[in-house]
Amino acid sequence: MAFLVPSSPELLLALLGALRSGVVAVPLNPALLPEERTALLADAEPGLVVDDDAGLAELLAGSEAELAPAPLSRPMHYTSGTTGRPKGVWSGVLSPDDSAALLAEEAAVWNFGPDDVHLVCSPLHHSVAIRFSAGTLLAGGSVVVLPRFEARAAIAAIAEYRPTTAFMVPAHLQRLFAAGDLPDLSSLRLLVHAGAPCPQPLKEQAIEAFPDGSVWEFYGSTEGQFTVCSTDEWFTHPGSVGRARPGRRLSVDDDGVIWCAVPPYARFEYWRDAEKTAAAWRGDVFTVGDLGRLDDDGYLFLDGRRDDLVISGGVNVYPAEVERVLSQLPTVRDVAVFGVDDERWGQRVCAAIVGDATPEDVLAHARAHLAPYKVPKEVHVVEELPHTSTGKLRRGAVASQLGLEG
Repeated sequence: MAFLVPSSPELLLALLGALRSGVVAVPLNPALLPEERTALLADAEPGLVVDDDAGLAELLAGSEAELAPAPLSRPMHYTSGTTGRPKGVWSGVLSPDDSAALLAEEAAVWNFGPDDVHLVCSPLHHSVAIRFSAGTLLAGGSVVVLPRFEARAAIAAIAEYRPTTAFMVPAHLQRLFAAGDLPDLSSLRLLVHAGAPCPQPLKEQAIEAFPDGSVWEFYGSTEGQFTVCSTDEWFTHPGSVGRARPGRRLSVDDDGVIWCAVPPYARFEYWRDAEKTAAAWRGDVFTVGDLGRLDDDGYLFLDGRRDDLVISGGVNVYPAEVERVLSQLPTVRDVAVFGVDDERWGQRVCAAIVGDATPEDVLAHARAHLAPYKVPKEVHVVEELPHTSTGKLRRGAVASQLGLEG
């Protein structure tokens, strides 16, 4: 069942109702343009598409159904790889025992309880927003859903609802602190961040602003969760994203690629793509291609995200997908899309093109064919792009060629 509607309490209820009924929910970004959503829906082939408020209301007004105690599936979220073509992360329908184990693991990591009030800052088509919301509600707690993240709205919600837990990407924290006049934050026992590298000054500012020991970090992906890191652990292992979550085991191969062993109930495959699934797994361990290193105490340090991935404001942007769209412009002969460090967004999406197109031409084409968060924030026209001897684009060298910080 696919959902393409903005975040709301009603959407959260519908998502959880589907998952607890054994129906796999496919949450998609409602900001996707028609051609983007059409491609994803054609791939997923959902039995029902909910794409407006009327459809959501009709779904929730239906007859009552018996719900399992825990979600019988993980939602199928779409992510991409080096091809830039989105692929669904499919976990199938779980047995009652496996669904209970998956819920219990998440509850044990974050200690959800009936007194918790969780503030949802990320859109509900993100896996983390559903995970934290579901864990809180199924523990008997309450959830406050922001329709979209705005610093002033978040400040007002903290003041009014006194949340005990919240998840924010670093860009949210940047905007929260930039707004000033922070409310009393003492109600928060847990402020979790992930989704993009967090600059050390911002991390230290968060630790100073929020209650002692409340700032935690995790490292994970749509495919699975790797680590957690408490405030104290970050101070003793600065720069680390923590150690393996309970039930996980981390390793790094000779090429620096991070692998993670997971329990059977946390396995996944790529929807209808046996080749990509096989490439991601070696026995009971999987990788998403990120690079890192482990210290002697088992703490993980990231040496870099996948070189094809730009994380802007906590949202994944896949250069190959954007490049494919920009290359459709006849006046673009060659194109490279890459990320540049940005104080507000973590990274900003940039493009370099070879051809007769102007930056304005490229941006107009991008806006017509891509969701706003995928549109480059700047376009550079160059004589040529760096390639290897075999003709492969050296994307990582483009920022340096332009004199930008990569």
